[in-house]
Amino acid sequence: MRFSVWISINQPWAEVVATARHAEATGWDGVWVADHFMGNAGPAPVEVPTLEAGSVVAALGAAVPRVRIGTLVYGNTYRHPAVLANMAATADHVSGGRFVLGIGAGWQVNEHEQYGIDLPPVGERVARFEEAIQIVRSLLREPTTTFVGKHYRLTDALCEPKPVQAELPILVGAEGDRMLGIAARHADEWNAWGLPDHIAERAATLDARCEAAGRDPDAIARSAQGLLFFTETDAEAERLADTLPRPVLAGTVGRLRDVVAAYSEAGLDELIIPDFTLGSGAQKTEALDRFLDDVAPAFR
Repeated sequence: MRFSVWISINQPWAEVVATARHAEATGWDGVWVADHFMGNAGPAPVEVPTLEAGSVVAALGAAVPRVRIGTLVYGNTYRHPAVLANMAATADHVSGGRFVLGIGAGWQVNEHEQYGIDLPPVGERVARFEEAIQIVRSLLREPTTTFVGKHYRLTDALCEPKPVQAELPILVGAEGDRMLGIAARHADEWNAWGLPDHIAERAATLDARCEAAGRDPDAIARSAQGLLFFTETDAEAERLADTLPRPVLAGTVGRLRDVVAAYSEAGLDELIIPDFTLGSGAQKTEALDRFLDDVAPAFR
């Protein structure tokens, strides 16, 4: 299993790059960032300063060697898929062939409202996304792309240079059945928030969609994430799990090892640890080191 760090870009660039460099130096396998322009009145207030994801992944590609660098995930509504394909190819060149293009349908209401970006109903959003992923895949892998759909139209379109990777991985962030069907048909990797039981259930749906599409389910790598907390007791871990809106990986080292073992049984290929709950500076790096040194080794 790979272990990677999801770095919040609601923090200064110096903290972002320091965390990424620490992850690279200490043996983590990848670093990921989200694609947002502001907070969402939840864990991150709306007004929190937020760096732009495309610029960040390109900068990390130049600043940090070895690890995979990816987006969790670009929102399709923010950029035309042809623009996104060119951004991805460039990030892959800057990183020397280490970029993973994570994309999703888009969802955060306040960003669309403030910027005047259309946020269609879910059904239309998913339909637009299915067209977009086909366009991106073709632009990254074919000499030219012609596409005539309901939402997008391209004619003999170029995307040059092509990525360093002959098949730059395309990851789909998805939980709903229809999005899992799109992932089954077009994705190289799949990602979702969730604890092992949820990931196993959603992965079974993905497998079924793969089989319906005539595709080997093993062709799609699987990753997941949850918020990390080290606690002294199981009771404290259970309290955190009950009170926070996101899936929580909490407990003693032994309890966390059991959770990772359950992910492994569910077929997970990569576990991603957000840094959102780990503090900053030395406090954060100590938590990352503790997880990698004490929890992860048995599963690598």
